[in-house]
Amino acid sequence: MRQVVLDTETTGLSPSQGHRIIEIGCLEMINRKVTGRHYHQYINPQREIEAGAIAVHGITNESLINKPVFADVCQELMDFISGAELIIHNAPFDIGFLNYELSMLNQPWKSIIDHCQVIDSLVLARKMYVGQRNSLDALCKRHFIDNSKREFHGALLDADLLARVYLAMTGGQATLAFSNESKSAEMSAQEAMTTLSDSEIRRVLPVIKANSVELAANQKNLEAMATKGKCLWLEVE
Repeated sequence: MRQVVLDTETTGLSPSQGHRIIEIGCLEMINRKVTGRHYHQYINPQREIEAGAIAVHGITNESLINKPVFADVCQELMDFISGAELIIHNAPFDIGFLNYELSMLNQPWKSIIDHCQVIDSLVLARKMYVGQRNSLDALCKRHFIDNSKREFHGALLDADLLARVYLAMTGGQATLAFSNESKSAEMSAQEAMTTLSDSEIRRVLPVIKANSVELAANQKNLEAMATKGKCLWLEVE
C-alpha cells in the first residue's frame, strides 16, 4: 500500500480569491513505513503573499522570486503522488488549492481525486476525539510527538509530523528517516508513553489516594464478601 502524506502552504486562505500555493511537501509511506522518498518544492506564486499568511508560515515574497512557477513543477509533483492514497490534514483546503492550480494549466490532470484516493486526517481525528481540539499541534501533544521545531508552519515539516500523528492514531509504527535531520522513531502512542519519566507520568496520570472514610467502607465490603467464601484481598498484607 503506497501512501503519501501531503501538506501545502499558500499566499492566503482561498483560491476563490486568487490565492496560490507557495510550498508543497510530500512524504512517501509504503505498508505504513516511511521509505525515505519525499517531494519538496517552493513555488513562485506570481502574486503577493498576505501578511496574515506570512505570520503563519514565515515565507516572504522576496524568498520566492527565483523559485519555479507551479506549471514548471506540476509534472514532477503528479508523478510523485499519482496512484497513491493521500493523507492530508483538512484535505478540502489543500485539494482545493491543488485543483485550482491544475485548472489554470493546459494539462491532462483536472482533479487530484481522479488520480489519488484521499484520507482527511482531520475528519478521522474528529471522529476519534469528539469535542476536543484536533489541530496538528493538539494531536502532536495528545500522542507525545515532539513538535518543538514547529515555530512556523512548513509543508515538509508538517508532513513529517502528520505522518507520525496518523500512524499513532491508526495504531501503526514507522521508521521516519527522510533527511539528515530526521530521527528514527519506532513507537506507537502507547510506546511513547513509556518514555516519560516517573514524575512526568504522575503529572499525566494523577494518583488520588482514598481517605479514611473510603478505606473503612472498602474494608467493610471485603469483610462482607468473606462471609460468603474466601476473600483474597483480605489475605494481602
